[in-house]
Formats: sequence, structure tokens, C-alpha cells
Amino acid sequence: MAIITISRGSYSKGKEVAEEVARRLGYECLSREVILEASDLYQIPEIKLVKAIHDAPSILERLGRGRLAFIAYYQSALTRLVQKDNVVYHGLAGHLLLKGVPHVLKVRIISNLADRVRNEMNRESIGEQEARSLIQKDDQERRRWTQSLYGADPWDSSLYDLVIHIDRFTVSNAVDFVCEAAAFEQFRTTAESQKKMDDLALASEIKAALVNIDSGVAVASEFGNVLVFVKADDRHTRKIRGRIKVLSREI
Repeated sequence: MAIITISRGSYSKGKEVAEEVARRLGYECLSREVILEASDLYQIPEIKLVKAIHDAPSILERLGRGRLAFIAYYQSALTRLVQKDNVVYHGLAGHLLLKGVPHVLKVRIISNLADRVRNEMNRESIGEQEARSLIQKDDQERRRWTQSLYGADPWDSSLYDLVIHIDRFTVSNAVDFVCEAAAFEQFRTTAESQKKMDDLALASEIKAALVNIDSGVAVASEFGNVLVFVKADDRHTRKIRGRIKVLSREI
């Protein structure tokens, strides 16, 4: 049993790989479902979450609750959905949002730009220059988004356990690689690794509940013991203490 995250650029066949891996292993496949879960849990219009998850920081900063709040809601929804294990996730930054969980297999699918342009042209019935511009813009947005939030470059291979350059392989070949890696002992869920997943889910849930009071709040959990870190004035600190008392009864 494992959690598999698949990171990919647009039109890199990552979605096809993720869906086939899930089918072959009997796992649940998640992407847009996380946005729907976050929208339902935190009463955020889906369109706002979509823009917050996809667009560059300049757009995020114009949204009412701020990008940090939206990401906190998204991470809380994601950890809630993958906590039960046996999941393939091919959405936003799974390799970063689930960092520290040992049984997460982090995969990156890459493809040549020329092949991606051809795929875009065929799917959208557009010319080569327009397809190239759209893909390059999307790549830049994703890179800026990840660097802004995490100081990480999504093209950095050291962030992943497995990087597959799919051009010389079929989707089926890539699926073989991922399924074989997922069966390795180091990615099997253990009682200890599940505790880390549970701690991350708990910390994410509490952060999402506090982020409206202080967008810079940080939350950590270990064996169910929760620490909340704030850098705020006394008024904010009092509000957070009051909210934590309520949360300690609710959670």
C-alpha cells in the first residue's frame, strides 16, 4: 500500500499514466476531487480555488483571503483524502504538500516540448506557435507558483523518487515503472509512517482553521501533540488561543 504523487507538465501524458496506475493497482485516482473537497469543507467557490491553485502569485494576491489561506485549505483537503492510503494523486504539488510522509512515492513525468506542442495542437485544433506559447506560459506559471510558495523548482529532479522521460516509452511502460517502484518495501505503509500521515493531516486541518486569523501561522504535530507557532500582536494571539480552545474540543 502506498500514496503515489505524479507531477507533470501539461500534455506530458502524466494524467494518462496516473489513471492507468490507479486502475492497475486498484487505487483511487485524485486530482480535481481535492478542489471539490476543499470548496465543500471551507465554503469557497470552486472557481476561486481553481484560480488560486493554477494562476501565478500576482493573481492569488488579489483574492480576498490571500494565497496562503487557499493553499492551507487545499492541503487540508488533500491530506484528508489521501490519509486512508491506496491513492494516486496527480494534482498540485503533491510531492511538496505531502512532504515528510515515508510511504509517498513521488514521481515526475517529463516530455520533450516538441511532443507536447503536437499534443496540444491535436487536442485544441490550434497552430504550432499558439500551442507552444500556451505550454510555455503554463510552465512558467507553475514554476513561479512553486518557487513563490516553497522556494523550490518543480523541474528539480532531486524533489522526486522517480523521474520518467516518457518520449521513448509508452504510457504502459511508464505505468510498469511506477507500479514496480510502488511495490518496493520502502514505500509500503507502516504503523510509523501512517502516524506521520495522520500528524500531517491533523496539523493541516488545524492550520486551515487558524489561517483566517493569522495567515502566517505554522502548525506542527507529532504523535497527536500539536504545536502552533505565531508571529503576531497580542490581539491576534488572543484570538488564536480562543480558537484553539474551541478546536481542542471539536477535533
